[in-house]
Amino acid sequence: MTMDPILKEIKALREQINHHNYLYYILNQPSISDAEYDRFFKQLVELEKKYPEFLAPDSPTQRVGAPLESLGKTVLHDLPMLSLDNAFSEEEALEFDKRVRKVIQREEIEYVVEPKYDGVSSSLVYENGLFTRGSTRGDGFRGEDITGNLRTIQTIPLRLRKMPGLEGSDAPFPRHIEIRGEVLIPKEVFKEINRIQAENGLPIFANPRNSASGSLRQLDPAITARRNLHFYAWGTGKVEGARFHSQIGLLNQLKEWGFRVSPEMTLCPSIEAAVQKHHQIETGRKEMTFDIDGVVIKVNKIDDQQKLGETARHPRWGLAYKFKPMQMTTRILKIEVQVGRTGILTPVAILEPVEIGGVTVSRATLHTEGEMLEKNVLVGDTVFVERAGDVIPEVIKPVVEKRTGQETPFHMPLECPVCHAAVEKEGAYLFCINLSCPAQIQGKIVHLCSRKGFDIAGLGKKKVDQLYENGLLKNLSDIFYLKSKKDELVRLPGWEEKSTQNLIEQIEKSKRISFSRFLYSLSIRGIGSSVGKILSQHFGSLDRLENGAQEELTGIFGIGPELANNIVHFFYEERNRETIARILKAGVQIEYEAVPVKGIWAGKKVVITGTFKSHSREELTEKIEKEGGEVTSSVSSKTHFILAGENPGSKLDKARALEVRVLSEEEFLEMVKE
Repeated sequence: MTMDPILKEIKALREQINHHNYLYYILNQPSISDAEYDRFFKQLVELEKKYPEFLAPDSPTQRVGAPLESLGKTVLHDLPMLSLDNAFSEEEALEFDKRVRKVIQREEIEYVVEPKYDGVSSSLVYENGLFTRGSTRGDGFRGEDITGNLRTIQTIPLRLRKMPGLEGSDAPFPRHIEIRGEVLIPKEVFKEINRIQAENGLPIFANPRNSASGSLRQLDPAITARRNLHFYAWGTGKVEGARFHSQIGLLNQLKEWGFRVSPEMTLCPSIEAAVQKHHQIETGRKEMTFDIDGVVIKVNKIDDQQKLGETARHPRWGLAYKFKPMQMTTRILKIEVQVGRTGILTPVAILEPVEIGGVTVSRATLHTEGEMLEKNVLVGDTVFVERAGDVIPEVIKPVVEKRTGQETPFHMPLECPVCHAAVEKEGAYLFCINLSCPAQIQGKIVHLCSRKGFDIAGLGKKKVDQLYENGLLKNLSDIFYLKSKKDELVRLPGWEEKSTQNLIEQIEKSKRISFSRFLYSLSIRGIGSSVGKILSQHFGSLDRLENGAQEELTGIFGIGPELANNIVHFFYEERNRETIARILKAGVQIEYEAVPVKGIWAGKKVVITGTFKSHSREELTEKIEKEGGEVTSSVSSKTHFILAGENPGSKLDKARALEVRVLSEEEFLEMVKE
């Protein structure tokens, strides 16, 4: 490969990165995901390192951020706001530690680990404890003066709290200090902002970070104030009148002055412990109130940080260890309609395969026709696709600037694509009205066999599809008669004597089931686990529920008119009654739960958050509800207890602020035992 093509490739990468910097920092309209940007940037860094003769002072690798086009005046940072170097694997994190130990000449290095919040880096200047100026990170050297907007954020103290005994000084706070941190917007608030944007025909934001950036750049601070922004501090710039000896000490001091710092911050004795903390936080990221895209690993001792120093782009004492990306861009090849077990028609985008979070994604939901129209998604569009935790991948928004004119709109069908029955609209959804639709029957069978239903592990979607296609399952009740069709089962591809016998034994074992789980398994529209429990406790028997008047159902707390109507219609349908009768005739026994009159949790509202060692959340919920308690999803002044496991997230902070009693897993189990 000659030099000219290499230089051409380097210049093309620079132009591409500069273009995306402009879209990201200035217009708040990114057209590629963070992971794709990181890949381009890393490619450029490697080329410039290999061919240093082509390194140019205006290369984006020589900048901290992006070119700045301010909405107002700019301010010069006292010290550059450098970006952290990135790591994408455990090997890179260990290599970082190796470099640190080589310079420090010590075998054991302490590190502080914090979540890498995906927000807008900002700088706050305090003179004698008073907030005097706030700015964006900008290009790392100059930022936009957004003091007025930052003053509207409730988690930014306008005056530092006076704390006695400040290290290195008799004063309660330094003469001058620059606090650095991240401006964030909660994920739930972000969704609501996008909903309002879509309703008003305005562009929607790709992620909470871009929403926070747009909120900070408002000309009217009143708009910023309504956006429910938060500020989390993670460091300092120039400091006069105080000295810190450790990163963990600095964070604790910031907290004392009135700033929020991450509750996940952890002092780790080694890089191995820091890597373990990275994996732990990544596991619990979907439970967090704010978006995070990795962890930040910093050398704890400030003297060590100063000895390590910094390059022109980033400090040598810190590292951003990224998670697997949850959002990428790809192209919609076509849109298909999927029919669910309750008859709902859902538009699904068929995508050019893309890896997101370590999983290859080729399908993503568009939810409803209305949402698809609000987002202005067309067949052929390049789109942002997000996969958070175990959630089904979804299309977030199209990249309009990449349209070629060949894209086409998609229209929902007037009939069911599976059985060709008529389609009816109910609220935002379209429904197939044919109860015998094959798509509904197969989906309902899978649902009945699920863990929260009859818990028949051997009957997943592929097996159910196979048995349906071979005529062995045509109705929910057919599951409980498979024992009589054992010979036919054994002859099917993939089935053997042992696997067939295992399935039959599982089915027989499943025939004793609680009333609430039985109701859940029937796929009555609107009945999930919690509603099933409400109905089972109120009615106490299947006969009473089957003949329950709509007025009685509506009078139950938690059962609205629409849900009551669904239940009445389900039991009014003779075919549904026949299916239930056939299930019971096969030997299924419903165990009716006695409602506890008195229990240790009677009348108590409990919130469960985090992960637990000994029990799943479902098991903990069952223990509480058996003793008369109610498990709720959010913390409020009416919450009696919060059961907190590992990685509890913001719910624990809110509980402490409201002085709600916090129970550890061990304390809870001891109470249950007593």
